[in-house]
Amino acid sequence: MQMPSPITRRLSRQIHVGDVPVGGGAPIAVQSMTNTDTNDVAATVGQIERLQQAGADIVRVSVPDMDAAEAFGKIKRQVSVPLVADIHFDYKIALRVAELGVDCLRINPGNIGREDRVRAVVDAARHHGIPIRIGVNAGSLEKDLQKKYGEPTPEALVESAMRHIDHLDRLDFHDFKVSVKASDVFMAVAAYRLLAKQIEQPLHLGITEAGGLRSGTVKSSIGLGMLLMDGIGDTIRVSLAADPVEEIKVGFDMLKSLKLRAKGINFIACPSCSRQNFDVIATMNALETRLEDVMTPLNVSVIGCVVNGPGEAKETDIGLTGGSPANLVYIDGKPASKLRNDHLVDDLEALIRAKAKEKESREGAVIARGA
Repeated sequence: MQMPSPITRRLSRQIHVGDVPVGGGAPIAVQSMTNTDTNDVAATVGQIERLQQAGADIVRVSVPDMDAAEAFGKIKRQVSVPLVADIHFDYKIALRVAELGVDCLRINPGNIGREDRVRAVVDAARHHGIPIRIGVNAGSLEKDLQKKYGEPTPEALVESAMRHIDHLDRLDFHDFKVSVKASDVFMAVAAYRLLAKQIEQPLHLGITEAGGLRSGTVKSSIGLGMLLMDGIGDTIRVSLAADPVEEIKVGFDMLKSLKLRAKGINFIACPSCSRQNFDVIATMNALETRLEDVMTPLNVSVIGCVVNGPGEAKETDIGLTGGSPANLVYIDGKPASKLRNDHLVDDLEALIRAKAKEKESREGAVIARGA
């Protein structure tokens, strides 16, 4: 049985991105961003659907010009996951996507231009019930802040964020979230810690331009992990130079490791050694690939021998312990059956899917009784 997370989360104001609550104690939302040409509607819709299948709560789409805004409207009609429009400089694009049903606007009020243009965007957001995300990035700080601080610093990031926040405060608009991203882990962590003390709004976490799949995962896990352990963060985006679907997988694995979200299978597996009675690595590779579609929270242990296998298995929904002449399967902590190596992956996959279906039905019945 998985214990609840010991992390006490920072209590923030709650906003809604479509039907997804962000902040105010809501589950930490996992999001990604499309990297297709927004004007290629079919390709963008296809990628959004793959992200949603992987578990994405929110998807961001870049809208650089008015043609992309019109394409965004077509995309929005074809998907069900909440969409954020990423917009810079041209306030008219923000006004247009607001009309087309966007769920959140990612803008920086300071680069929209004159006060009347900022007011027009905020009025549109208020009218349509759309929140705003202020996104500050160490690579695009205002020139005067670059001059003042000499280089990007946590204080410079926070000062930039507070300027944008002041724009919204003057217009009495409070439904926004904020990010202060940097590619340097220490800078990003320090900036978020500073900002968390100054505002009540939810925080969007990210280590920007983190790197490729492996290096970016490591860097993001360290940086975001430090903040999440502090209780800071209401939605996360893991920025990887990789398939955006990988960002969703890494994000959920990160939250599962901290017991902050339970979605999909939490695998516990040994690194294997000469004591193993089956090929642990090949078994795990096959199971992870085959079971990506399972979103029901389950704890599954795959241990190659009897040293730690039974102990781990007794704490998981399904546990496999290597043995000879057959491997032992535990279900709900109790010995249940034996599996031979011939069809080990097929048989174990079937047991896991059956357990997921049983758990989903049981939880559905509990919800129905409480309705």
